Amino acid sequence: MNMSNIQKLSADELMKSVIQKIATGPTQSKDISREEAKQCMSNILDNKIDEVRTSIFLIALRMKRETDDENLGIHDAIIETTKTENISINNLVNIADPYDGFTRHIPSSAFIPPVLAELELPTISHGLETVGPKYGCTHHMTYKELGLNPNLTHDQNIERLLDPKIGWGYIDQSQFNNKLFNLMPLRKKIIKRPAITTVEVLVKPISAKKNHFVTGYVHKAYPPVYLKLARNAGFDSSIVLRGTEGGIIPSLSQTSKAFYYKNTNEDDQIEQYNPKKDCGIDQSIRAVEIPKNASTTSAVDKIESKIEPLDIAKESVKQGMDALKGKDGPMKDCIIFGASIILSKITGHDINHSKNEIKKVLDSGSAVERMKI
Repeated sequence: MNMSNIQKLSADELMKSVIQKIATGPTQSKDISREEAKQCMSNILDNKIDEVRTSIFLIALRMKRETDDENLGIHDAIIETTKTENISINNLVNIADPYDGFTRHIPSSAFIPPVLAELELPTISHGLETVGPKYGCTHHMTYKELGLNPNLTHDQNIERLLDPKIGWGYIDQSQFNNKLFNLMPLRKKIIKRPAITTVEVLVKPISAKKNHFVTGYVHKAYPPVYLKLARNAGFDSSIVLRGTEGGIIPSLSQTSKAFYYKNTNEDDQIEQYNPKKDCGIDQSIRAVEIPKNASTTSAVDKIESKIEPLDIAKESVKQGMDALKGKDGPMKDCIIFGASIILSKITGHDINHSKNEIKKVLDSGSAVERMKI
C-alpha cells in the first residue's frame, strides 16, 4: 500500500487492513511496509486505536517476526513523538541499558556515566523505572536509591551535563516520550516483549553536536538491527556490546564481541574483547553476584525477577560507590571493562590506554563527588 492510500484510510481502517495481513497464521502472514508500520504506531501513540487491536498488532508482528522495515516504521513514529533538546557540547554518550533491568546479577553500568564524565565525555542514561518482561533492577531504581532524582526534566539534565562538576544525567521515558510511556499498562497486559521494546531505546532525548549510542545484546540477531536503528535515529557512532543480561558490560570471564560503526557512512564492524588480555581482569565469574541472603519475590515464571529489584539496587549502590572509591573486586572490574571499551571506541585510543585512564579515575576516587550532586 502506497503512502497516498495509507493517508486516505482512517486509523481503524488502516489497522484492520494491517491486522488482516500480519495475523493470518504461521504460513500465510504477510509483511507490511515501513509506512504502514509507522502510521499504525503513530495512531496507537495518539490513542486512536483501542487496546485490543493494539495488542493484536504488536503480538502478531512479534509472532511472525518483525522485518527491518516494520521495526523502522515503528521507530519512525517513536522518534517523531520523542522530545529532543539540543545541547551545545561537542560529544554526548547516550547509554541505553535494558529498560527491563537486571535480575541475575548486581548491575554496574549505572556507575559508568560519572566515570566517563570525569574524562570529559558527558554522558546521558535513559530508561524506565520498571517494565516487563523482567521487571528487574534499572538505572532509575539505582539512582533513586542513591538519593538522586530520576525524574529530572530536559532542562535539569542539560544543566547537569553543562556543569563541569557533574557532566552526566539520567532522563526517564516519562519525560521524553509521554505518549509512549502511557502504553505501560497495556504492555504489562501483553506480557511478552513487543517490537516497542526493541526500538524504544534508540532515541535522543538530548542531542549534542556528535552523539554516540551504546547498548547491549544477548541474541546474535540483534546487533545489525540495533545498528540500523541507530543510524535511523541519527547517531554519529554506535556500539552494541555482548553483555551480561543484554547490558553494556561484557562478561568478566570470557571473550565478548562488540559490533559498531564509527560514522554513519561506514560498514558495520566487529571486534572481540578479552577481559584478561585487554584489561588485566582475572575473574572466574561473569558479573557481580547477588548475595545469597537477598530477598526473593513471588514471581511465578522464568523471566520476572526472583530477587526483589530494590534489594538489587541497594547492593548495586553499595558496591558501586565502593568501586568509585577504588575498592578492588568484580564491581570495579565491570566498570573498568565496560567503560574502557566505550572510551576506546569513541576516542580512538587503544583499549590498554583507555583502561589505564579508567583505572586512574577509579583509583583516585575522583568520580565520587559527581555522584553526590
